[in-house]
Amino acid sequence: MSESVKIAFAPLAAAEGGALVVFAGADLALGPQAAALFKGAKGYLTDAAATLAFKAKAMSAMDLVRPAAVSAERLLVAGVVVKDGDKPLDFAALGGYVAGKLAKAKRVQAIFEAPAGEWDAAAAADFALGYRLRGYKFDKYKTKKPDAEEASELAQELTLLVADPEGARRAFAHREALAEGVELARSLVNEPPNVLFPESFAERAKELKELGVDVEVLDEKDMGKLGMGALLAVGQGSKRESRFVVMRWKGAKSKKTAPAAIVGKGVCFDTGGISIKPAASMEDMKGDMAGAACVVGLMHALAKRRAKANVVGVIGLVENMPGGDAYRPGDILKSMSGQTIEVINTDAEGRLVLADALFWTRENVKPKFMVDLATLTGAILVALGTENAGMFSNDDELSGRLFEAGKATGETVWRMPMAPAYDKLIDSKFADMKNTGGRHAGSITAAHFLKRFVGDTPWAHLDIAGTAMASPASETNTSWGSGWGVRLLDRLVADHYEER
Repeated sequence: MSESVKIAFAPLAAAEGGALVVFAGADLALGPQAAALFKGAKGYLTDAAATLAFKAKAMSAMDLVRPAAVSAERLLVAGVVVKDGDKPLDFAALGGYVAGKLAKAKRVQAIFEAPAGEWDAAAAADFALGYRLRGYKFDKYKTKKPDAEEASELAQELTLLVADPEGARRAFAHREALAEGVELARSLVNEPPNVLFPESFAERAKELKELGVDVEVLDEKDMGKLGMGALLAVGQGSKRESRFVVMRWKGAKSKKTAPAAIVGKGVCFDTGGISIKPAASMEDMKGDMAGAACVVGLMHALAKRRAKANVVGVIGLVENMPGGDAYRPGDILKSMSGQTIEVINTDAEGRLVLADALFWTRENVKPKFMVDLATLTGAILVALGTENAGMFSNDDELSGRLFEAGKATGETVWRMPMAPAYDKLIDSKFADMKNTGGRHAGSITAAHFLKRFVGDTPWAHLDIAGTAMASPASETNTSWGSGWGVRLLDRLVADHYEER
């Protein structure tokens, strides 16, 4: 977990020393507390803005070192002007932006007040969330590190001066748990594959027991008894045994309340198997378990904030390697559902893992709905790039709720089509289905493959190949592993499935 930022909330007051942040609106308007600091230095900000061509638009800043107008080592004037027709100010993104500007400052105070109108406690908490997420670093394997004393000096302290400190602290408690979940997901994705493999990943998931999550780990013998022939086939070429992990958070008043179910693909390393991938960028395939990482991060966040909902997280953990025991193109597998699958390409392995995971969840959890996350296809990058995850669903209400949660958190999704004509593309001559539908509509045919295992359960599939790893840096993330999906699904649960 990131320890680089310590966040506190205090009453609005004049701030001194360290780095000072104020927020400017149209015509460089400031909030009352901030404006009072500049009464004796009329024109200072106007002159500085004219010199630096600063217009105070959102996600822009004027950075002044040892300003003459205030007793601070550094003054950051952050713009918050949003044009008509643009989306509202994103306070988490604003917090991340400011954190990026002040990354090396030791002590930061921000006078968190609106230039016009009011910002509530939730806005302050969102700002703090973005600030913390921007501070995440994954450097545990760097041998050249500051010593303990230097590291202590590098720890940054952020104090948000707000109108309602207690309200902001209460609101931030939820966001702090969420930040921990995102950071956990990022760290799992960033880990090297010689450290994070199915058995060790399962051990990491078992740490959730400390937060009150029930965790059950099935080994290959257990899965064999259940008939998980699709999942087990993927991992049979590796010396690392596969694992299946079920995490249950029971936060609703009634333990019998049907839970939400979140299912994650956990291919800890994907060589492509016998259908081996090209060498270029194969190292990135350590992140092919980002869906499973999201599920673990989400379960951490829900448990840490004591979410009033029943949620089950399910992850299938395998390593797809070539070897004497590896499954082959042409093999026919029998899934847990009893349906048979002809293997066309062993690099289309994630859907095999999810097939058994989704069917097990449908039959054993009997959830209100299922959402699966998977770095499933390169085709989704061709369709949507790295800005949106592809969303496929058999339920309009669920997909609509995910879309709105995406807009609220910035983890956006775009619904893709599904239709019988696409489903026909995965029919097989020799089995019930084949594991690829050919070159065309690759993400859609992969989703149709999964759909054959969910039955009538409301379900959504999120293809996160473009958003979970190696995605462009954002205001709240500069890490290779983004932790994408934790904020999205936490918002879905909080808005629609949590008891009030």
